[in-house]
Amino acid sequence: MPSDFALKAMNRVHRTVLALTGNRLAETVSGMQVLELTTTGRQTGRPRTVMLTAPLREGGAWVVVASRGGDDFHPRWYLNLCANPDVTVALPGRAGTPMRARTATAAERARLWPQIADQHKHYRGYQSRTEREIPLVLLEPVG
Repeated sequence: MPSDFALKAMNRVHRTVLALTGNRLAETVSGMQVLELTTTGRQTGRPRTVMLTAPLREGGAWVVVASRGGDDFHPRWYLNLCANPDVTVALPGRAGTPMRARTATAAERARLWPQIADQHKHYRGYQSRTEREIPLVLLEPVG
């Protein structure tokens, strides 16, 4: 599984590529929208930002996958938004938008997971590596 160091390094590289290309490269990865998610640290109360891919759009909500590469542990950003669902989402080159995050219900996951896993096969591989059910998170506009 990727180490915290590797995950943070990948985030730095992605941000750098976006900055150096004026948001022209790396706006999407493997056909998925890239977004910057800012949560509130559940222990520190400080803003925590991570670059993620959103494999699906559901109405006005972005759907992200809390896979952490198939690790047995949830990513920290997921634990943060479980503690405080008020988040900010920014697309490359755009200002952040306040949103509310929530874990997909069982019925939503049953409907959304096959769509995501069929289009982006690596998620199916991630799920096969772990016994935990990988959560899907809907980032919904506030208001």
